[in-house]
Amino acid sequence: MRVPKQNRGPYILAAGAAAQLLTGIPAAWGVFQQPVMQGYGFSRGQAMLGFAVLVAAYGVGCAVGGLLQDACGPRPAGLWGTVLLAGGFFAAALVPPANAALFLVVYSLPAGLGSAFLAPAVLACAQKWYQDKKGWATGVAGVAMGLSGAFFTLFVKGVCGRWGIRVCFAALGAVMLVVCGAGALILENPPATAKEKMQPGLDYRQMLRTPQYKLCAAAVALSAPAVLLFSPEIFKIAAERGLPESAAPYSIVLGSAASAAGRMLLPAVSDKLGRKPVLYAVYIGLAAGSAWFAFAQAWWLLAAYALLTFFYSGGAAVQPSFNTDLFGLAHAGVNYGFIALGMSGGSILSYIGAQALPLAARHWLAGACAAGGLVCVSLVKPVENG
Repeated sequence: MRVPKQNRGPYILAAGAAAQLLTGIPAAWGVFQQPVMQGYGFSRGQAMLGFAVLVAAYGVGCAVGGLLQDACGPRPAGLWGTVLLAGGFFAAALVPPANAALFLVVYSLPAGLGSAFLAPAVLACAQKWYQDKKGWATGVAGVAMGLSGAFFTLFVKGVCGRWGIRVCFAALGAVMLVVCGAGALILENPPATAKEKMQPGLDYRQMLRTPQYKLCAAAVALSAPAVLLFSPEIFKIAAERGLPESAAPYSIVLGSAASAAGRMLLPAVSDKLGRKPVLYAVYIGLAAGSAWFAFAQAWWLLAAYALLTFFYSGGAAVQPSFNTDLFGLAHAGVNYGFIALGMSGGSILSYIGAQALPLAARHWLAGACAAGGLVCVSLVKPVENG
């Protein structure tokens, strides 16, 4: 029996959560780093470049996916995202050893783009169904992305430990094709009666000309180093700080749980307290967490890393609602996509920092970037209509 459109909100959230569970690859790259290095014969720099290109492609893909979602609706954007994401994982299983360039082309680029095509489709669709609770809806749809780190950790440890990274990539591709594809098929915008309630907003061309856009994109970029400077090597860092090797995977599992909590709690709080106060807390938390992480040892390291992932993911979940408050809901998908270009900038900055700086200096860079993000958010003023 077909579900009436008026009652499809919960189904949209469930479909979005299912898709998001498999798109949080950046948060879980630490569990892929060593198997990729061993299975493909890559150096540390080559493996980290694969991660950096994936995150950069995610930022670009959010803009392209937002345009597709705005033109054709969330379902086509979600289906194209599924094909790219699953296709990247299938292709990675066939890459021969010591061919880092091919890995970047057939895996990092399509997997990053595919994840990004799904993100605006899910988040914009959820907000349109729950216009009075945009932060809450974004949090529910995004909480699964926070949990994806735990999922990938368990999956990779189980499959890769037995059959190797290529079989693991192929198996993940199959899971993504089924789960993300099924979720994308359920996505659709609300009926006309709900759309009529939307306030008119700026399209992306108008948005790109505003100082508010530039400040928001810069803030997104500056939030990234606090986590991305360290997440690819979190296992190595944990071992060097006194954690036993068997306990290192808990860094990703605990970080994943904290990420999910941030994505659920902070957007809901922002519905009550306002977006900017919560974003202030996010950047202060990233700065303080970076300082703690610099000195934390053993199990305290896990707590510090979890704090960083909590605020980083929570801020990423508040940002889409902040964007629609500023620029309107009518073009939410594509506008969020262009804001997410800041993630590409943050990924490039993090990769350069990870290659050029020793660990101690990276902590200083992460704290400084968080302070810069706080300044950017503080300067954002409401957009004047007309």
